[in-house]
Amino acid sequence: MEDYHIASGKHFYTIGLSYKKADAEIRGHFSLNEEAKNGLLKQAKDEGIDAILVTSTCNRTEIYGFAQHPFQLIKLLCEHTHGTVEEFEKVAYVHKNKQAISHMFRVGTGLDSQILGDFEIISQLKVAFTRSKKYGLVNAFLERLVNAVIQASKRIKNETEISTGATSVSFASVQYILDNVPNVTDKNILLFGTGKIGRNTCENLIKHTQNEHITLINRTKDKAEKIAGKFNLIVKDYADLQAEIRNTDILIVATGAQNPTISKELIYSNKDLLVLDLSIPKNVSEDVAHLLNVKLVHLDQLSKITDQNLERRKQFIPDAEAIIKEVETDFNKWLETRKFAPTIKALKKKLRSMKDAELDFQRRKISDFNDEQAEIVSDRIIQKIMKHFANHLKGDSTTTDESLELIQKVFQLEEQVK
Repeated sequence: MEDYHIASGKHFYTIGLSYKKADAEIRGHFSLNEEAKNGLLKQAKDEGIDAILVTSTCNRTEIYGFAQHPFQLIKLLCEHTHGTVEEFEKVAYVHKNKQAISHMFRVGTGLDSQILGDFEIISQLKVAFTRSKKYGLVNAFLERLVNAVIQASKRIKNETEISTGATSVSFASVQYILDNVPNVTDKNILLFGTGKIGRNTCENLIKHTQNEHITLINRTKDKAEKIAGKFNLIVKDYADLQAEIRNTDILIVATGAQNPTISKELIYSNKDLLVLDLSIPKNVSEDVAHLLNVKLVHLDQLSKITDQNLERRKQFIPDAEAIIKEVETDFNKWLETRKFAPTIKALKKKLRSMKDAELDFQRRKISDFNDEQAEIVSDRIIQKIMKHFANHLKGDSTTTDESLELIQKVFQLEEQVK
């Protein structure tokens, strides 16, 4: 990237690891919390890196930035996580320049996500950009690139159906309830467990069922109260679990325990009860399914719904890729203009210098010389010459380097460009 005059680092890199090659344990080793991200950015600033972006989710950790060598970025990552260089090398990827740009487009538009069409990553990129900007680690290139990726993401979301249909367990569970439970707004719903899946399920319940009879129970009551306060829901003590199950029509279990938290002894099956187990491993004992009036649906069954929707989403990949190609091409055209910007600037300066010298000569030679008119005419001529050169350089990227060299040689601009 040194030809584009955008950063002191020679090349633009993406270094990182994702769900594709790194299992959850290894991804955990390289996970960056807020404090670690801030520490990494501060060190990057101290080490003279011009522009850098850091993202870390449950599925991937990545650094986008300028460096002389990718190891500069790998070293930063390892110094602020529990991961080692040896571990990183086994599962990681490194992309350079145009490949790094293309990678950000695919990640930011959900084409590289574990769930195809997941647009959550674009908001994480926005947050990462804001954080880097706070540390003064954003340049014109990075700002333009992130904005281009955001533009592509919006267009794909609006112009294709790649994000339609339930693909998350939390949404699939609510979709199942809507499809299988009549008069759902009047039913009592009990959500046991308010971790990530529980929270997401709760939000989807409120959004799609218009149900006002939702009760939350969590072993740690204050976690449930935080969510309940946000949505004005009821919270009960863990000790009230059995009594609440007796009163409910739909029980959603998302406790994330290693052993079952719901056994048949807790359930009073005098009326119809739908039990959804969203946990891995299973948190509802299998024998609950044998109880009269109880229907048990496990994560595996809900996953089939999400799998069907994911298959449907795949048909929109070509449309999404066409949008990415269009926006990425525009970005790369802008990038090409960066290559000849210093030459154009130096040429303009040279022509103005020639103009000033010529006008000085004519002033001494002509007694009634019209300064104002001469300035206007000569500036317009320079502007037209500059436009011709710029259009030529933009028009044929295959000969840009040769043209730049010729312009620099003819007008003796070599030193000014450097």
